[in-house]
Amino acid sequence: MDIQDQLLRIAQNTEVFLGEDVLKEKLAQGKKLRVKLGVDPTRPDLTYGHWVVFNKLRQLQELGHQVVFLIGDYTTQIGDPSGRSSIRPILTPEQIEENASTYLSQAFKILDASQTETHRNSEWFSKMAFGDLLSLTRNVTVAQMLERDDFTKRYTAKTPIALVEFLYPVLQAYDSVMLKADIELGGTDQLFNMCLGRQFQKTFGQTEQAVLCMPLLVGLDGEKKMSKSFGNYIAFNDSARDMYGKIMSISDEAMWTYFKLLVLESSDQIESRRTQHPMQMKKELAQLLLRPFFDETTIAEEQKHFETVFSKKKLPSDMPIFNWSHFAQCKTLVDMIMATKLYNGSKKELKRLIEQGGVEVNEQRIDNIVFTLTNNTSSVVKVGKKLFFKVEA
Repeated sequence: MDIQDQLLRIAQNTEVFLGEDVLKEKLAQGKKLRVKLGVDPTRPDLTYGHWVVFNKLRQLQELGHQVVFLIGDYTTQIGDPSGRSSIRPILTPEQIEENASTYLSQAFKILDASQTETHRNSEWFSKMAFGDLLSLTRNVTVAQMLERDDFTKRYTAKTPIALVEFLYPVLQAYDSVMLKADIELGGTDQLFNMCLGRQFQKTFGQTEQAVLCMPLLVGLDGEKKMSKSFGNYIAFNDSARDMYGKIMSISDEAMWTYFKLLVLESSDQIESRRTQHPMQMKKELAQLLLRPFFDETTIAEEQKHFETVFSKKKLPSDMPIFNWSHFAQCKTLVDMIMATKLYNGSKKELKRLIEQGGVEVNEQRIDNIVFTLTNNTSSVVKVGKKLFFKVEA
């Protein structure tokens, strides 16, 4: 592929592409580009939001370039402040390690492992002395930090900004120096951090990395970006049933964005799909998005389950059944649902779901979080669009 065609492929679906001229020179020299992606293991699951960036990494691998996958086990101790209105909660080293251990196996469902170099940024940061860190901070001003939109908003609103949060962009920028990155990928919320990486590379005598900002995939709520922190995500480790059900729950309009960013379909292909029935298109989307994770038999089973339960309004044949004795200590429906251990969200998320009318008992919508079932009666509880269980006397 000639250089211009490569650049067009690299630019596909990007919202920001900085450093194209330098990248063009490197390609003309026949250089194998080092493409950096850093991921902090804040939770054990990678999500479809990551998939947007992984698709770009896979495209670059197909062009013959080297992906450098960086697990930010050290920076997770600080927490990325991008897009945050408050400091992130602190994770223990054990939690970070447990989360990090699952990341690579998930990433290689999309990426080519043979063309992926992996690192953890504790490799260099754990060896740095305090004086080394002070030297790094000399390269950034407080005024620069306050140019960041999220910091500006918090400062204006008099919301506390911990000094340690200022260090996160500094450490991410130094990662690019240590990895000698030619390209860094991230979401649009990472633009400041990645540009700081360009500044640091120049300071350390390296060629500035190109920056590719990928769009942020909207989550299941149809409003906020898909994020583990917001609980509106589809995880690579979700069961086939959960994954299929979540995909079918996205809005018709968001579906086209998923075709574009995850399936990498062209505008013409998407326009052609728009002439078809939305439900059929969503089923095709679910099939396409499950294929990297599950075999065709499993996918067909989940489609049949969905059609039986949701399209034909039938109860699933494999619905879990609990005896009333299982809920002896439960006072409300919220307590009962949590006691089944079938619901993956938090109690706070469950209460919000109930208030929004997302829980039914015997096909009657419940909107009261203190609702209780009548003791020793048989009831079918539906939570969201895919979770069912039965309580029997």
